[in-house]
Amino acid sequence: MPEKEKNEVSPSRGIYLLPNLLTTAGLFSGFYAVVSSMNGHYISAAVAIFIAMIFDGLDGRVARMTNTQSEFGAEYDSMADMVSFGIAPGLVAYNWALSSFGKFGWLAAFVYVACAALRLARFNTQVGVADKRYFQGLASPAAAGVIASLIWVGSEYQIDGQQYGFIIGLITIATGLLMVSNFRYNSFKDVDWKGKVNFFVVLLIVLAFVVVASSPENILLLIFGLYACSGPFTTIRSVKKLKLEHVVGDDEDADFRNENSRNAKTSSENSSETDNNKD
Repeated sequence: MPEKEKNEVSPSRGIYLLPNLLTTAGLFSGFYAVVSSMNGHYISAAVAIFIAMIFDGLDGRVARMTNTQSEFGAEYDSMADMVSFGIAPGLVAYNWALSSFGKFGWLAAFVYVACAALRLARFNTQVGVADKRYFQGLASPAAAGVIASLIWVGSEYQIDGQQYGFIIGLITIATGLLMVSNFRYNSFKDVDWKGKVNFFVVLLIVLAFVVVASSPENILLLIFGLYACSGPFTTIRSVKKLKLEHVVGDDEDADFRNENSRNAKTSSENSSETDNNKD
């Protein structure tokens, strides 16, 4: 085969720069959070985790906008998420509040890290299968937001985390378990971000930024705390009778998919009936 034809057939092995550059920035932020906590700079560590969340939200969107998605980028993003939203929050929580509690302290941090790894692995296997409107279990960036905002608030008010280490440990474990639960969390992917809104909505967005900027640590703790609690509430509302598989297990996702299929089918039938009535 001529050299020219070989080049046309062989796929490009290059790596897209822009989305992977953003992923690297998020990975650096997560690593910086760990280093900052080791030096006792817990506010900087918490802020770094939130910066990693911003980069994590940008890299995928930039890849889709510029049509630079790749399997390498997806795998690299998952690895970076493990560092930024799994290892970093666990170690920062350990350094801030759990290091003096012996086995309980490091086991609580490990439970969180292990649950983050399981959450990311499960998410990767469900891409293209699960209902995009919901996350199965608390997303790892949101879980990291709970831990980071809690540490930020404690550090801002000069609270010694070691004095409340047992409570912080329980919160860390509970947040980790929420990631591997079957509770449904709204993904907000069905929101039409490209749609037009009136001036009043834009004004509300500006006011929201002002409120967050006035006390970011408290507002972020409130937002992520309420979101973490919304999963059990959403799940309980969406099922007729709460069962163990709605909380943990392997069958719940299929159960919800069947439920969503029935809802979609009902919606389709209602739409067809409406069209027939119009005719």
